Amino acid sequence: VARQTGEIRQTLENLKSTQSQLIQSEKMASLGELTAGIAHEIQNPLNFVNNFSEVSTEMIDEMNEEMDKGDLKEARAISNDLKQNLEKISLHGNRASSIVKGMLEHSRNTSGEKELTDINALADEYLKLAYHGLRAKDKDFNASFETYFDKSIPKIAVIPQDIGRVLLNLINNAFYACTERSRSAVDEKQQAESLKPNAESYKPMVTISTKNSNGKAEITISDNGNGIPQNIIDKIFQPFFTTKPTGKGTGLGLSLAYDIVKAHGGELKVETIENEATTFKIQIPTKN
Repeated sequence: VARQTGEIRQTLENLKSTQSQLIQSEKMASLGELTAGIAHEIQNPLNFVNNFSEVSTEMIDEMNEEMDKGDLKEARAISNDLKQNLEKISLHGNRASSIVKGMLEHSRNTSGEKELTDINALADEYLKLAYHGLRAKDKDFNASFETYFDKSIPKIAVIPQDIGRVLLNLINNAFYACTERSRSAVDEKQQAESLKPNAESYKPMVTISTKNSNGKAEITISDNGNGIPQNIIDKIFQPFFTTKPTGKGTGLGLSLAYDIVKAHGGELKVETIENEATTFKIQIPTKN
C-alpha cells in the first residue's frame, strides 16, 4: 500500500509538472502571436527617437555657430528648442521601454499578485497588438475592428498579464474566424455578383466592448465569422480541443482563458450562431 501511495504521489507530481510546462508553452505561443504586433508598436517611438536625435545633432551645430558669432540670444533660443527635443526623446524612449516591459511580463511566470488595472486600456492595448501582429503575418488580412468602452468602469484588481492572455487569445480567435469566413466567402461573392452586380460583399468585423454591469466589469468580444457548430460548443473549453489545422493552435488557449477568468472569481461565456457570429463574454467582479 505504501509503495502504491508513493507511486500515485509521484504520478501526481509528474502531472503537475507537465501541466506547468504546458501552460508555460501556451504563454510562449501567445507571446509569439504578440511579436509582430510589438515590433510594429515599438517601431513608432523608435522612429521618433531617431528623428529627434538627428535634428538635435544639427541644432547643436547651429548653436555652436551662433555662439562663435557671439549671438547668445539665438544660441539660447536654439538651446530651448533642443531641450524640448530631448524631452520628446525621453517620452518616446519610455514608451518603447514600457512596450518591452509588457512583453517581458507576458512571458514570465506571474507572481499571482493582483494590481488595480484599467480594463479599457488593457483591452485596447491587446486589441491593437493582435491586429498589427496579424497584419504583419498575413498580407491578405483585411478585418476591421470597433471598440465601445464604458468609461464608468473603475480600475479593478486583476493580474494584468493573465487577463491580457485571455484577451489576446479571444481576439486572435475572433480575427481568425473572420479571416476563415472571408476566404470561404470569395466564391460565394463571385457567384452573387454574377447574378446581382451590386451584391454586398462580406465585411469581416471584430467588436470589443466593455460595460459596468451590476458590480461586474464585462468585456465582450464579438466577431461575424463562421460561428461555432452546436455539436462542439460544449467542448471548446476542454484542454487540447481545437478546430484549427495542425500547427495553427495548441488547443490550450480557451482552456487556459477559462481557468484564468475563474481564478479571478469571474465567468467566461460564449454565444454563437453557426455561420453568422460568435460572442465571448468575460465578467469579472469590480470588487474582489
